[in-house]
Amino acid sequence: MANILNGKAVAQAVRARVAAEAAALVRTTGVTPGLAVVLVGDDPASAVYVRNKDRACREAGMASTTHHLPADTSESALLDLLARLNADRTVHGILVQLPLPKHIREARVLEAIDPAKDVDGFHPENVGLLTIGRPRFVPATPAGIVALLEAAAVDPAGRRAVVIGRSNIVGKPAALLLLHRHATVTVCHSRTADLPAVVREADIVVAAIGKPQAVKGDWIKPGAVVIDVGINRLPDGRLVGDVEFEAASRVAGAITPVPGGVGPMTIAMLLDNTLAAARRAAAVAAGVKDTP
Repeated sequence: MANILNGKAVAQAVRARVAAEAAALVRTTGVTPGLAVVLVGDDPASAVYVRNKDRACREAGMASTTHHLPADTSESALLDLLARLNADRTVHGILVQLPLPKHIREARVLEAIDPAKDVDGFHPENVGLLTIGRPRFVPATPAGIVALLEAAAVDPAGRRAVVIGRSNIVGKPAALLLLHRHATVTVCHSRTADLPAVVREADIVVAAIGKPQAVKGDWIKPGAVVIDVGINRLPDGRLVGDVEFEAASRVAGAITPVPGGVGPMTIAMLLDNTLAAARRAAAVAAGVKDTP
């Protein structure tokens, strides 16, 4: 039976460290890390996620503000709000909750966030820095994946990693992080030929496709480490991942559960990014040049 990678426990440790370091930053510089979250519309899942972020920030001793805009907010009005947040020295991190209403161009909005405050790591400048191995901010979910591997003493160097999913939010940055850690990385997607055969070669599997239990247990190489990013609700109300957990856990060396695996890590790593942004802002205020 596989070792179950406890994301709740690892996330708690990250959040405790962040809270201690945030308190130290306040004592030494007077700077309280501040996160501004922008939510447009009334998507229930997004609203729950934003509330969780707000609570986690406050528990870590950080300032948190939520700007909840109606679904018919114009793109220009949203951009005006981002300009004000960019200029607000008490705001160190800005996060626009996705998805946005269809009439708002997501790329235009993400590019409007000051890269030094882009704690999601989605601005093209920050994507570029991650690509060349000099990250300013790493997107929270991929950062959480790496933190889970480190907590489990899994070194990707020399291992074959297969990332299933090529999104800008998880798949691509996760592949880059593994590549920077000297794994041999294959990125799979909807047009990959013979996906099961590719997955069977993997020492590390990252499943991030958003399809319930799409990755079958007999695809998993004996002893492989399986990171399941998916969170899917079945018609009976159960939450399951992208991996067939019961079957995979009988083969894998280690596996993340759903819920309780990658999910808790995402908010923890967002807090870590917000702390890093506040540190940079404090350093810049003290005359130190910001260099990623």
